[in-house]
Amino acid sequence: MRNPGVFHVDSEIVVPFFDVDSMHIVWHGHYVKYLEVARCALLERLQHDYRGMQASGYHWPVIDLQLRYIRGATFGQRLSVRASLVEWENRLKIHYLISDAETGERMTRASTVQVAVHIDSGEMQLASPQVMLDAVAKVLP
Repeated sequence: MRNPGVFHVDSEIVVPFFDVDSMHIVWHGHYVKYLEVARCALLERLQHDYRGMQASGYHWPVIDLQLRYIRGATFGQRLSVRASLVEWENRLKIHYLISDAETGERMTRASTVQVAVHIDSGEMQLASPQVMLDAVAKVLP
């Protein structure tokens, strides 16, 4: 069973024409953009978005991305993209579920892993900086 996470945010995306191929199916690479939209919404809800991360002295590059396509999305389709925070103490792991906004049908599952890298030294951190831990603690019950 997939970990549902401790905190999640839902975003809605309407598939634009420029994201589909000649068969009117979303080209597989565009799903990464949809994950980014959801991840940014999750980080904003934590009140620690990418600007906040950089201001605190850290970059958070994605070091792992996994996608499982179940059903192709089509032009004009309304998608719900759920980003769920799964891990945050040593790395930032987020699970995603892309589903049809009207029917709830599951379309795509994904996950990303990000790690903190100190901006000045370029060193990868073995634990998440305290500022990230504090941000998550504020939204947990």
